Amino acid sequence: MRKKNKNQVLEDIAVTGYAAEGKALAKLDGKVIFISGAVPGDVADILLTKNKKDWAEGRALRIKEFSKERVQPFCKHFGVCGGCKWQMLPYEKQLSYKQQEVEQNLRRIGKTGLPDILPIIGGDDTIHYRNKLEFTFSNKRYLLPEEIVSPNPSKGGAFEESAIAEKSKGFADSIIPPLGGGGALGFHVPRIFDKVIDIEECYLMDDVNNRIRNTIRSFALENNFSFYDIRQHTGWLRNIIVRLCTTGELMVNICLNHDAEEDRKKLFDHLLKQVPEITTLLYTINPKWNDSIYDLTPQVYFGKGYAIERLENYQFKISAKSFFQTNTKQAEKLYRITRDFAGLTGNEVVYDLYCGTGSIGIFVSGQAKKIIGVEVIEEAIEDAKENAALNNIGHAEFFAGDVIKICNDDFFATHGRPDVVITDPPRAGMHEKLVNKLLEIAAPKIVYVSCNTATQARDIALLDEKYSVEKIQPVDMFPHTHHIECVVLLKLK
Repeated sequence: MRKKNKNQVLEDIAVTGYAAEGKALAKLDGKVIFISGAVPGDVADILLTKNKKDWAEGRALRIKEFSKERVQPFCKHFGVCGGCKWQMLPYEKQLSYKQQEVEQNLRRIGKTGLPDILPIIGGDDTIHYRNKLEFTFSNKRYLLPEEIVSPNPSKGGAFEESAIAEKSKGFADSIIPPLGGGGALGFHVPRIFDKVIDIEECYLMDDVNNRIRNTIRSFALENNFSFYDIRQHTGWLRNIIVRLCTTGELMVNICLNHDAEEDRKKLFDHLLKQVPEITTLLYTINPKWNDSIYDLTPQVYFGKGYAIERLENYQFKISAKSFFQTNTKQAEKLYRITRDFAGLTGNEVVYDLYCGTGSIGIFVSGQAKKIIGVEVIEEAIEDAKENAALNNIGHAEFFAGDVIKICNDDFFATHGRPDVVITDPPRAGMHEKLVNKLLEIAAPKIVYVSCNTATQARDIALLDEKYSVEKIQPVDMFPHTHHIECVVLLKLK
């Protein structure tokens, strides 16, 4: 193995293991190297991006030998698009690495006694599993390797064929200069904020997402509709948000930089004609410099303005700004595990913290005496109340505010102390003040649902003062990515 200090390139590095969050692992002269764009078994040249005394980070610049574990990626956009980064690994191997990450995080960071971790529950569908996708318009299209002439004198100015071959075999990080050309509708290029990959086919959702996106793009180009320029804050078309429910309802929200009524009507009527499956079509005027729509009001162009999704026998009203788990079938499995871990008999008061639109609380409500949901986002609480009414659930109440401030002695006197606490925080985990509040409340059981086992492990270590871990169940919500959900049951010691 040779090292080029000048360019920070390590040559012929054998990738030996998996670290976490989609990164592979190698060791050189006692130093641990965390690598993106490679898998165990590869031999690669590594471009270092960080280089510390005991560890380094880098990305695979060139794959010299491909791992026997690799399989052919199924998507033509793989290696350029930032999603589905593990397509080059068999699904069984993906699950194995995710199980390993859960084990390492909970034991290394949690530093407390743990039971055997149950085998990860995989998805029945590894493609077409998402119910929500968001696509971006840009007047700067990311150029693909075959479209670029690289200034490489040794190759006569042509782009190296080996680099294109690396793409086709699952080379995950682009070594192409970030050039742009023409208009695009698709996903942002990883680490390049102003360019978009023109996506023709996406396997994350049923083919209807492709027909929606390609129909809009073609019609926009034919009619010279302007695509958004993120640097100049100009252009008309900004984003498309597609929501496809298991009930068959299909909601599309098109975000525009400004209104242009005549062009809008022309585009929307054409889309509805070409994709008659659409049950609700909305548009949102977004004059801001960022793409968030939480503070904007979507307008209904066609349909009832929302979609209905179903988990078991429970219905959920999803508006354009509602949060809902993006893999419906796996969400059912996740919530069943949560309900099972709670061990409800019909006599328990259940507190659902970070309740969002009330989906977990409503899902477990059939086996509970009372559901108390708490969430800081007021709009989500309004959705939760609507969803409870939609399912004729009269024993669930939802409150907007900070759990630390809401859950005081007067609140407990009115609503009862919890027998079970279910908490489903964001990736950052629970605030330390909330952990201390849970220690003060001392509910007999806590069921902790997490999308980040590192912060979950940190919180479990803090709860160890009064709680022991009884069960751990990882769930794969997002095949071909490194993301993991994990449900942990804690009991009061």
